[in-house]
Amino acid sequence: MKKLLFLVICLFTAGTVCAQNYYYGPRRVHHRPAPKDDFYHASIGIEGGPSIANTVSSYNSNYSTATIIGFHAGLTANIPIIKPLSFEPEVLFSQQGYQASTADGTLIQRNNFISIPLLAKFQLVKGFDFLVGPQFNFPVTSTTTFNDGFNISSESYYTDNTNKSTVAGVLGFSIDLNPNVYIHARYVIDLDSNTLDANSPLPDYRNQVWQFGLGIRFR
Repeated sequence: MKKLLFLVICLFTAGTVCAQNYYYGPRRVHHRPAPKDDFYHASIGIEGGPSIANTVSSYNSNYSTATIIGFHAGLTANIPIIKPLSFEPEVLFSQQGYQASTADGTLIQRNNFISIPLLAKFQLVKGFDFLVGPQFNFPVTSTTTFNDGFNISSESYYTDNTNKSTVAGVLGFSIDLNPNVYIHARYVIDLDSNTLDANSPLPDYRNQVWQFGLGIRFR
């Protein structure tokens, strides 16, 4: 009798467990989706901002000029290659030049270029990128303004051979504010001299520009 009672209790317990599994089903485990990596999404965009331009001479320590304020703006693209490397070509309108003080007054040289940076972009960490590469500058217009303290004169297409096409080097970084908006800072310097004649009394004139900008990507 005791054995029969024990067997009935075991069967009743087993039936109750099976019934619970039938009504409630197996326990579900919820997994959070992995964060989305958009590195391999190509994009185009626009960017622009202020520029601080000046010149430098590699061989004449007495050559000194002051800065002028300009701007740069244009189109940009981002082409992923293999993480963390992307290719970033751009077409920009950029202003370069300098200000110089002489015994007779102040001269301001402002050169407008179409600039084509071809940059390698390295993602150091997500949202922070290092930029490096060449930039090709093609002159569009050039204006020289001279102020002697009494009169201001201006001349376009200044012809002292200091506004020819040049090849420059670019170093900089960009920071993503969100997936579609970023800010950047760059240093651009000519790699070759603007002086066409090696016997010219003009110094080894090179443009250097600090650029700060805001960009918007369209995916």
